[in-house]
Amino acid sequence: MPIMRLPAVLAAFLSALLLAGSTTAHATAHAAAYPVRDRVLTANQLYSSGKLAPVRCRERTITPDSAPRYLSAVLSCLNASWGAHFKRAGLPFTRARISFITKPRRYCGHAWDEAQAKYCFAENRFLVLLDGDVLKDPSDLYLFNVVAHEYGHHVQNLTGMRRAYDLLPYRGKKELNEQARRMELQAECLAGVFIGSVWKFLGRPAEDWYYLLELNKRSGDEQYKVRDHGKGVNMAAWLDRGFRASSPSACDTWSAPISQVS
Repeated sequence: MPIMRLPAVLAAFLSALLLAGSTTAHATAHAAAYPVRDRVLTANQLYSSGKLAPVRCRERTITPDSAPRYLSAVLSCLNASWGAHFKRAGLPFTRARISFITKPRRYCGHAWDEAQAKYCFAENRFLVLLDGDVLKDPSDLYLFNVVAHEYGHHVQNLTGMRRAYDLLPYRGKKELNEQARRMELQAECLAGVFIGSVWKFLGRPAEDWYYLLELNKRSGDEQYKVRDHGKGVNMAAWLDRGFRASSPSACDTWSAPISQVS
């Protein structure tokens, strides 16, 4: 079953943190897809659902040993926040689940590659790889954002956007990669929506947010041969856009000009 990639993170000052995975492959079609005309993607009910209401989510202290409990608590907050939002919007909702591994393995029918986390649409569940690199300094917002980003894919799944993405026609690899970037950048924006909605309860200084944005700027497709996640500056821009809006209305990457999803 399909798995979505996370943006790749290669920040020299964080001992080569990794955030990558394998894209969903959808069938080749005969017609070009741009501009995207599927209203499930460009006029989804999610966009008009309003701001994500603040949920009192307090961040646990995280250590290498407590990372699974920490991330499980983040997921509980995500389920509570998005679950309440979907209920207010009259949208069907299913809670996401999370599991952890310490070594890469096949998941949802795909090789792991260099992923930090992968979401399986068929299971409404994602795995997080808790290895040595990511646990060297787990106190920043990196792991928090990993889970929030994967939950963005869960939101796409619940709203029909994942299915619509799978069915999008495309003409050649270049256009396919562009569609993958729109999918990934939207998940990053939705992560920002959640983080912005709970920010006042986290008790973190603004510097922590700017540090995460800096990580994103250093983590884009410039680091890899495949151009399917977006430039670092665009990854950071969509994350920050969601954060400042705290609303899914900020996250329509499907209607954005190509320059914003390059």
